[in-house]
Amino acid sequence: MPESVTPATEADLLQQMFQAAVDAAAAKICLPPHLPAPPRGRTVVVGAGKAAAAMAQVVEAQWPADRALTGLVVTRYHHGVGALRRIEVVEAGHPVPDAAGQQAATRMLALLEGLGPDDLVLCLISGGASALLALPAPGLSLADKQAVARALLRSGARIEEMNCVRKHLSAIKGGRLAQSAAPARLVTLMISDVPGDDPCVIGSGPTVPDTSTLAEARAVLARYGITPPPAVAARLHDAAAETPKPGDAAFARSEARIIATPQQSLEAAAEVARRHGVTPVILGDAIEGEATEVARVMAGIARQCAMHGQPAAPPCVLLSGGETTVTLRGNGRGGRNAEFLLALGVALDGHPHIHAIACDTDGIDGTEDNAGARLAPDSLARAAARGVDARARLADNDGYGFFAALDDLVITGPSRTNVNDFRAVLITRLSQDRA
Repeated sequence: MPESVTPATEADLLQQMFQAAVDAAAAKICLPPHLPAPPRGRTVVVGAGKAAAAMAQVVEAQWPADRALTGLVVTRYHHGVGALRRIEVVEAGHPVPDAAGQQAATRMLALLEGLGPDDLVLCLISGGASALLALPAPGLSLADKQAVARALLRSGARIEEMNCVRKHLSAIKGGRLAQSAAPARLVTLMISDVPGDDPCVIGSGPTVPDTSTLAEARAVLARYGITPPPAVAARLHDAAAETPKPGDAAFARSEARIIATPQQSLEAAAEVARRHGVTPVILGDAIEGEATEVARVMAGIARQCAMHGQPAAPPCVLLSGGETTVTLRGNGRGGRNAEFLLALGVALDGHPHIHAIACDTDGIDGTEDNAGARLAPDSLARAAARGVDARARLADNDGYGFFAALDDLVITGPSRTNVNDFRAVLITRLSQDRA
């Protein structure tokens, strides 16, 4: 094993690991082995998420030309793949739902009307489905759902907390799509973007039993000091609005398969590291918490490797996934990966042998046009030379602006998949002169 990574290759190596993580979750790789056999009757494809269009494209390519296939999926704006022949793709708003998502969800349920036991519903779910399947429950308006969504996004709530609320305000999520599909056979193929890979959290689980409750949804809003619109408050106190639970007849002919996970993508990145003589350490695929706090912990582990060769001796790379959160206090342009990386840079304070990358595998960090960013030992010094104060930018939640000033944003465009965030912290050699 080499003593260090050649400096000219550090950024390239980090980029290669990120790309391997994305490629491992590509629909063309992960979906075909899980396709069910065509039924005797009709096949209707429905679905939502950032990977929905790519998944639908694979289904079309793999499905026998002589077997009936129709359907509709909804994906985020600019995440389409062009017109398909048999499955319609609609683009809609994310992370705040919009009217296009509401109309698509309404049409989706209409496609399921009149199906029988010989028919198959193939549901394609990936990260982003919660916002894209925007069908308000009876008594709620789209504006009600948008208000709650915006408040949750600013609050720092974890994804499972946000989805708990979303499910109880929806006419399609939290198992309700499965109720509409019965008595047809229902097969759901999921690309997981959530910590723990829980099917009832992925995309707010439109086709699986919901284990969360109205009381838990109310508790989430209370925990973050969110006062919901009156109609939402009434809905969350109506026992008749509870979601279908395990054992409900709607799930008698339903099965869900997770076809790609954050762990699989981390393992793909780890293999790239090994090929370059770098020891990978997978810290976890479900790391949560405030981006700045997670960054401080990662900085401490990286320093331990650099100083003491533990938990791995350099050259090594710390790999992690999951979804951090950002409680907004400033007015800058952010994204949780840019926030994490800027906080990491501040904590490392120019350590000479530590480099890093942090990106969202869907290619979009929050609502910005970048997937994430790269950090080098000289990032803070280069920023200071340009009059950019790292700590001030961090206080303003302006990670995007900081890395844009250095031309160190990672811009890939939509990847059309999503297994959540990817972080790699590369330690190139032992150093006895840094604490």
